[in-house]
Amino acid sequence: MEFLKLFFIGVTLGIIVVIPGLSTGTMAVVFNVYDRLIGVITPNIKKIIAAWKFWLPLAIGIVLGLAVISKIITVLYDNYTFPVTWFFIGVIMGSLPLLYGRTKSPSKKLPSLAPVICAIIALAVMVVMKIFRQDEGITVYTEITPWLFGMLVLAGLFCAIAMIIPGISGSFLLLILGLYRTVIQSVSAFNIPLLIPFGIGTLAGLLAGAALVRFLLSKAPLETYGAVLGLVAGSIIVLFPGSFGEGSVIIFSAASFLAGVVISFLLGREKAQPSAS
Repeated sequence: MEFLKLFFIGVTLGIIVVIPGLSTGTMAVVFNVYDRLIGVITPNIKKIIAAWKFWLPLAIGIVLGLAVISKIITVLYDNYTFPVTWFFIGVIMGSLPLLYGRTKSPSKKLPSLAPVICAIIALAVMVVMKIFRQDEGITVYTEITPWLFGMLVLAGLFCAIAMIIPGISGSFLLLILGLYRTVIQSVSAFNIPLLIPFGIGTLAGLLAGAALVRFLLSKAPLETYGAVLGLVAGSIIVLFPGSFGEGSVIIFSAASFLAGVVISFLLGREKAQPSAS
């Protein structure tokens, strides 16, 4: 049962990776696997091997989500934008009570001032991202050059760090850098010369980002989760489509929103895992 649950969570994370504006880190928090995931992204091989029952089904699901199901979801996202967007907003909103609980000590009813300030600052960052959000350029690169090699390494680095930090979308950063279509097409066509520099940057970003998050969780867990709460709440602002759509789409959007809230509750209702050390 645990294997299947982690597998389906992995599928969802794999889907989220390719949809701009949706945060992989946010979904990991929503599904209550964030702390454990950060813990296994490490150069410590023994620690990775010891945790195989956690990361193996998750990894299988992520690969499947990236390779197969993400194509279906991308088509749905392009053709049924409102219902799909409201589904993910529902999933995110359903996670907010869990996150709020992590910003305060068990003995206190309300969080202290520091986590609240961190949440407000993080929320402000997401508002700024919403204001300055822009469309990607139309250029799609298919051949490697020294300039493109360096850009893909940097893009992989920044995107991997963004995927780890809840509320920030790695694909969204690719859009800002103008490399989203280039990377997606390279994955689809299995363009090795372009995938190698992007993979190098991604690996470095995962290790650096996970180490940073582990440090913050060990030194200032309440403040860190305050910032995470602000980023996750702010991602709703970034995703907000302006309405539920028109006509019958309104009904489907509302139903999708409620379904997202229910799924978020069912998959995240267990007690929080201890923070990674």
